[in-house]
Amino acid sequence: MSKKIRVAVIFGGRSSEHSISCISAGSVLRALDRNLYDVVPIGITKSGKWVLEADNADRLAIQNGVFPEVDSTNPAVLFTADPSAKDLVVQSTVPEVLQQVDVAFPVLHGPWGEDGTIQGLLELAGIPYVGSGVFASAAAMDKAHLKAMMHSAGLPIGPYEVVSNAQWLTEKDASLARIKTLGLPVFIKPCRAGSSVGISKVKSHDDLVAAIEAARIHDPKIIAEASIENAREIECGVLGTENGPKASVCAEIIVRDGHEFYDFEAKYLDGATSIELPAPIDSAIAEKIRSSAIKAFLALGCSGLARVDFFLTEKGEVIINELNTMPGFTATSVFPKMWAATGVEYTEVIYHLLASALTRSNGVLGN
Repeated sequence: MSKKIRVAVIFGGRSSEHSISCISAGSVLRALDRNLYDVVPIGITKSGKWVLEADNADRLAIQNGVFPEVDSTNPAVLFTADPSAKDLVVQSTVPEVLQQVDVAFPVLHGPWGEDGTIQGLLELAGIPYVGSGVFASAAAMDKAHLKAMMHSAGLPIGPYEVVSNAQWLTEKDASLARIKTLGLPVFIKPCRAGSSVGISKVKSHDDLVAAIEAARIHDPKIIAEASIENAREIECGVLGTENGPKASVCAEIIVRDGHEFYDFEAKYLDGATSIELPAPIDSAIAEKIRSSAIKAFLALGCSGLARVDFFLTEKGEVIINELNTMPGFTATSVFPKMWAATGVEYTEVIYHLLASALTRSNGVLGN
């Protein structure tokens, strides 16, 4: 019998998407065949402590409306500084060295996880990992940099303005004037956050300052985006393969009454949204979206996987909104559902990602 692959599933983290990461990781743990994989669940607490978690997928689920969190009382762990060892060490009075980790699956969303930080740590530790490398992860997390790169690649984007921390503190009036040129309504967002946290749809200029301050709780750098009214929200999944990236069928997100946009509650509370899969759109439009998703994936230098989000206007224009290098990964998340509709089931996606991570490098010596 061949040696089992030792997988470190890393989840939690310091971002506001901590619980969403735990839920995604629970689905991954549930899907991994223990006859093929030796699984090491590693949780990162909200304060940033790395701990050895129990291999218990059920604990990482929403229970009675309560979102899961990493248990900070578990033993602390760290990777060794020797990239040739790839060892995981349990910290205690007498440190215990666990056996070598073959590959990491960082199921982390948002800052301090999806933004290149964990990817850089794993590069230094010499551990192969699922997903994009340092640069692509960092660029995709920053909405302003992502839009600039998409525009440079010839992909249509919507009008926007960026306000840095320094600009808000020293040029508030000028910053507000720039945002007002976008018209109303306008979306105010943290520049480097996910799961729609800290986002406001502003319908009056009198509410701009409050919306900006709410976004700045999550990131001192904010982005203002012109609302593309009556646009449909279309998503497409991308998987990297040895023959180049492949795109899934498209899905349309339908937000039910009571939610003005696809916010945190709409994404994660039961019944708030529905998914049309495949999206009921013209085949030529669907193919344009799929090819644009691959173009965005390549332009950013992504690896492994991504979910690319688009707006489809009433005139049939396709506008790229965001690219997520580690999209929601529960079995019922949009990304796995799109691939299931394409003919690749959830478990197959996970096994493909782990296999591809073991055969490539994301670092300076990689592709």
